[in-house]
Amino acid sequence: MTTYGYVRVSTREQNEERQLIAMAEFGVAAEHIILDKQSGKDFDRPGYRRLVRKLKAGDTLVIKSIDRLGRDYKEILEQWRLLTKEKQAAIVVLDMPLLDTRQGRDLIGMLIADIVLQLLSYVAQTEREFSRQRQAEGIAAAKARGVRFGRKAKDRGENYESVVAAWRRGEMSDRTAARELGVAHGTFQRWRKEEFGP
Repeated sequence: MTTYGYVRVSTREQNEERQLIAMAEFGVAAEHIILDKQSGKDFDRPGYRRLVRKLKAGDTLVIKSIDRLGRDYKEILEQWRLLTKEKQAAIVVLDMPLLDTRQGRDLIGMLIADIVLQLLSYVAQTEREFSRQRQAEGIAAAKARGVRFGRKAKDRGENYESVVAAWRRGEMSDRTAARELGVAHGTFQRWRKEEFGP
């Protein structure tokens, strides 16, 4: 019977140190800790897939918090069922002692764990959706204030007006105009469409 630790951070810039310390304090051997640096939106992660292949009946999986496992409500419940029922492994969620399936294997213990899990999974997904909503609202409010998103508009240069005038008189092609302005052909075409239409 092996105890594995699963550690996940959403981006390469995030630090997994806090989770690794928690695993070491619990007694998970360093060689049995599996790390993913990937979003928790789904379970298509190389480390997690490797972990599921390794887990056998009687093994224990330790995670710091339920959102380290994942953030999608339905998928967390499905993975929990897969690990505890099909694989017959135990799960320990360090931040939530009620989610320790090593103990309370009786019907009431399992019922409590299932209820707490469903509640926490729902909260994790709701927080993710609220975060997306807050982000969208923030972007909309910023746009209403005139904040522009995306790449900064390229400076058209001092001679833009004279080059465009020559282009409109047919004295130079799109490519020549772009070269005169020191921009890509596509950039000049976009500027021209913005100003004069297709």
